[in-house]
Amino acid sequence: MFRRKIYSQLLEWKREYAGKYALMIEGARRVGKSTIIQEFAKNEYDSFILLRFDKPDTRILDLFSRLNDLDRFFLLLQQYTNVRLKNRKSAIIFDEVQLFPLARQAIKVLLEDGRYDYYETGSLVSIKKNVKDILIPSEEHTIRMYPMDFEEFLWAKGNDMAMPAIRESFQKRIPLDDALNEFFMELYREYMLVGGMPQAVSAFIDSNSFAEVEKVKREIIELYRKDMAKIDTERRGRKAVAILNSIPSNLEKHDKMFSPGSVEKDGRTRDYLRLIDDMVDSMVISICYRNTDPCPDLRAHCDEDDFKLYLCDTGLLFTMSFETIERKDTYDLILSGSTNINFGMYAENLVAQELRCSGHGLFFSKFEHPDSDRPQEVDFIIVRNGAPCPVEVKSGKRPRQHTSLDRFVDKYSDKLGEKFVVCTRNLDTADGITYIPMYMASLL
Repeated sequence: MFRRKIYSQLLEWKREYAGKYALMIEGARRVGKSTIIQEFAKNEYDSFILLRFDKPDTRILDLFSRLNDLDRFFLLLQQYTNVRLKNRKSAIIFDEVQLFPLARQAIKVLLEDGRYDYYETGSLVSIKKNVKDILIPSEEHTIRMYPMDFEEFLWAKGNDMAMPAIRESFQKRIPLDDALNEFFMELYREYMLVGGMPQAVSAFIDSNSFAEVEKVKREIIELYRKDMAKIDTERRGRKAVAILNSIPSNLEKHDKMFSPGSVEKDGRTRDYLRLIDDMVDSMVISICYRNTDPCPDLRAHCDEDDFKLYLCDTGLLFTMSFETIERKDTYDLILSGSTNINFGMYAENLVAQELRCSGHGLFFSKFEHPDSDRPQEVDFIIVRNGAPCPVEVKSGKRPRQHTSLDRFVDKYSDKLGEKFVVCTRNLDTADGITYIPMYMASLL
């Protein structure tokens, strides 16, 4: 059981809303939803019942068709699970509730009864077949769960001291000692390769072997491909799986935009929009829209036909990119910081991943400038302290060469807040730009 930040969110939610609402923990598969809610229920309640709908008990499923007598419902539920429930001191968990939508619909009646608290976990909860013919309860709140971020990865390794020092450096805009910066960058490259999927992190800690980590990640990737096939039932999964598989090749391009030609010949972006929306809802991928006007309400000013796709976990992206070659030498090269591999695509995906975990929406800018006859691009636009802030990711040896960012600042200077370059170097400020090492990306 790893320490996860979502635990404090669950505590706050329980204090404010338990008994009046149910809580849905939504996330991609294998991010740790079931583990964290069981640990929470064990610690914060006198007892709890876990109903696993991926391994259903038909006797329990049948109970949900007879909710007119809740006394009998709870009596039989306790008998079948051998767990004694206590009024206002017990919780019932609906695990993988998307597999049995009738249980999700029952939340309204169960909450009106008021005896117990209810938690749900789900993946693919929004796709059509999982909400077909049921009424989604308005008494349901949602918290989204992501793969482990860098700080959680450090906690898993037993390092509680790194992130407080990193946070203080960022907040005060004071660089760390150079040796410490290099040490933290080594840890961050390690995190990038392992990723934040709890099973992969556990395999790494237990074995100290990237080979064992790879086995876990390949299994998760295959699971995600099967999930994409479930989303794309009309085409037997072909297009959704093709979109997922195309993410590495699209991110390797200069502009990194989604290309329909990477899915099928003569494909058009508009043909995939609904399918991509469902894939984004699965939280296996994240979408980054082109912002058309940097302002505090970024979502209101974007072109939804022009976007980039990122994988939810950069460790998985690395494995997808090198599925057909020997990885050991590649791992060693990236860990050492000296490689000719396109490190930029992994750095950018990881910054996207950290921004999503921190609660930011994903937006980039593609704009015209009189000094160039080609469109200019800035990797991300976020909002901090009420102002839009450009974020450029530079993984190479020359982080201060950022012509597109300079032209963006020149064009929109009166609208912008702080400007950031995320790089491999130590924290620094120069000419109105704040340069931060990659391990500070989660603090943006």
